[in-house]
Amino acid sequence: MEDDKFPSKEFEATGYTVVFRGEKRYNSVAVASREEPQEISFGLDDGGPTDGDRLIRGIFSGIRVVNTYVPQGHERESPQFQYKLQWFNRLKDFFATHYSPEEPLLWCGDLNVAPEQIDVHNPKRLLGHVCFTPEVWEAFASVKSWGLADVFRKHHPAEPEQYTFFDYRVPKSVERGLGWRVDHILAASPLADRSINCYIDMNPRLAEKPSDHTILVAEFEV
Repeated sequence: MEDDKFPSKEFEATGYTVVFRGEKRYNSVAVASREEPQEISFGLDDGGPTDGDRLIRGIFSGIRVVNTYVPQGHERESPQFQYKLQWFNRLKDFFATHYSPEEPLLWCGDLNVAPEQIDVHNPKRLLGHVCFTPEVWEAFASVKSWGLADVFRKHHPAEPEQYTFFDYRVPKSVERGLGWRVDHILAASPLADRSINCYIDMNPRLAEKPSDHTILVAEFEV
């Protein structure tokens, strides 16, 4: 949604500070924190398209957070798909420029990639989708190789049918288990080593008029 329609007062009324940027119908990012954030900035800064409504970063309670909404990619034959692959490459360079894997760092958000066979409900049929295809797996793995661990898979290394996205255009997608795991929390080792739990909360997806995504939670002992 546009920034002037963001419910910031509702967040503040519950004790959160929230920083955000978005546009109507398309891209948006936000981070809510119990403490005042530091060093907030938006977008990539490598001279290409900034995409300030796809990336927000800052320091929250001493933890560096990079929250992204990775491009979906549209179709594999489209320019949008090539842009998605380039975006992952640019993001890896962004991490290398601004951070160290020895720092407490989180990368989270809708990353538009289901990286393993067990991350989709029908891997044979869905293979080739822009969020489930070798080119995207490779691009995502390249970013991870900088020094990031998938916190959910740390605690659930081989557990199937764990999904964060259920398309509301598919009838009874939740009841039928037709989901995808495309929302992720990744952490550099100083935080990943301190993670004590990570789970998917399905309750918001079961509410009236829900988002098609639900909540992914990670807990750390810091």
